[in-house]
Amino acid sequence: MEIISNRILQMSESETLAMTQIARELKSQGKDVISLSIGEPDFNTPEVVKEAAKKAIDENFTHYPPVPGYADLREAISKKFLRDNGLEYKPEQIVVSTGAKQSIYQVVMALINPGDEVIIPTPFWVSYKEIVKVAEGKCVYVPTKIENDFKVTPQQLEEAITPRTKLIMFSSPSNPTGMLYTKEELKGIAEVLERHPNVFVMADEIYEHINFEGKHESLAQFPSVKEQVITVNGVAKGFAMTGWRIGFIGAPLVIAKACNKLQGQVTSATCSIAQRATIEAMLMDPTTSEDIINMRNKFKERRDLVYKLLSEIPNVNVRMPQGAFYFFPEVSAYYGKSYKDYTINNSTDLCMYLLYEANVATVQGSAFGDDTCIRLSYATSEDVLIEAIRRIKEALANLK
Repeated sequence: MEIISNRILQMSESETLAMTQIARELKSQGKDVISLSIGEPDFNTPEVVKEAAKKAIDENFTHYPPVPGYADLREAISKKFLRDNGLEYKPEQIVVSTGAKQSIYQVVMALINPGDEVIIPTPFWVSYKEIVKVAEGKCVYVPTKIENDFKVTPQQLEEAITPRTKLIMFSSPSNPTGMLYTKEELKGIAEVLERHPNVFVMADEIYEHINFEGKHESLAQFPSVKEQVITVNGVAKGFAMTGWRIGFIGAPLVIAKACNKLQGQVTSATCSIAQRATIEAMLMDPTTSEDIINMRNKFKERRDLVYKLLSEIPNVNVRMPQGAFYFFPEVSAYYGKSYKDYTINNSTDLCMYLLYEANVATVQGSAFGDDTCIRLSYATSEDVLIEAIRRIKEALANLK
């Protein structure tokens, strides 16, 4: 008899975390490894947020909070949704969890029965497919093209929907591509949903504040489909609060209640101190907060630098990302080439070659559903980025 359950045996390890772990191990061995694999801002949490956490400790917020989060935190999130997104979610429609990853997991578990189909445009964030697998749903992948900025079209969604379709999952700004959907593009998706009222959408907006094009657009802004949309967000990326582990949803009440029920049995409420700190984060207006604006501007400077450097590498097809802090260049022109004992057949081979030959950690595109690409994070200093891409360019030039 197998000791470990089939659901765990069939689950893949997070490729981004795996690559980051290998990079750390090589660093511990004395190798000069540059990691462009993990999606974490290299900024510190804003001082006002840290001060709120210290105050919470002094005021003894050290007991069990309510399962869906403190009432005043959910009120602050409700006001944030209205201020930033024009969305009306009452506090009872909001569930605060231990990171947006838990939020996504609970939404899927609350909605998906075995055999239900979940449409996932590719490329996608690595955990989407594994979470659906745990729920025993069926992933239906809809491929997008680099020429279309990796964005799914309304026609593609319409053709993918069947009587078994229960959920669509996507992110904007996107991990791994950095692309984002315009209001007009989201309107096209909303028009498809109007024809399929039994289909829900999980809109992952965790990179909302790292947007170089202007105002962030939410799918739930269209009244005709608002009751079909679950908006997922959190504080990790836009507020440099990855370690605080706070995510949240705004959802139709029936779904929020289901997620609250599940969370009550799995983790209960998330960290009390992190919740108190997050209230201050929710009060920060992204149009006036120096912390948010300065971080976004710095990421934009890095984006422009990396785009220029990548564009100078032969046979690397790169698009200008509009948000987040990733590039997802198409690199398949190097497949079939060799150097020393390396032969490059796919994105995994190329990433391992770059890791061991150039000492630069990236993530294979196959992890995100597109084996023709690799993902690079530019959440690090300009000097480090310049050196990393110099190494990548040199290593790729050796492939013949």
